[in-house]
Amino acid sequence: MERRNLSSKTIRIENKKFHFDLMENHRGKYLRITERSGGKSSIVIPESGLEDFREAFITFLEEFKSRET
Repeated sequence: MERRNLSSKTIRIENKKFHFDLMENHRGKYLRITERSGGKSSIVIPESGLEDFREAFITFLEEFKSRET
């Protein structure tokens, strides 16, 4: 199986673009998050780790919000 894109979303924050691509290959599904702002860097999260990633991210957002006030 070749790599195929299942879904994509791009957001712009300040002078950066973030591309979220849900992909699938012979090893399974994964999320690739790519930042473009002059250069390019990516992180890849396998499907098995998406829920842990989500929980950690939500925890971080809640801590960030609580420190704003």
